[in-house]
Amino acid sequence: MTKAARSVFVFSIYLFVLGLVFLTVPNVLLVPFGFPETNEVWVRVVGMLVLILGLYYSTSARNELTPMLRATAYARLSVMLFFIAFVALGQAPPALILFGVVDAAAATWTLFALRAD
Repeated sequence: MTKAARSVFVFSIYLFVLGLVFLTVPNVLLVPFGFPETNEVWVRVVGMLVLILGLYYSTSARNELTPMLRATAYARLSVMLFFIAFVALGQAPPALILFGVVDAAAATWTLFALRAD
């Protein structure tokens, strides 16, 4: 597995864990980050989507799909921009940016790995 593929594969594990938490026990993650407790289905829908993204990322990494690995890196960098905008507009607590930091750090790892490969 190339360095870039490995970076995306590791990120897919993060997505699997995050998706499972949102799907099964979302308030364990939401409340400490300043979001109100919820019993609505939307957060479980997000969990399902994150799990599916994890599957896409894992499959792309295991099959060394370089164009997809590159696309995920740029998409993950954009997450930080969206999260900053949500916080700046008062739509989310500042702690949301921490999730963006994880995405941006992982995306940067992938971009450097793509150059190294």
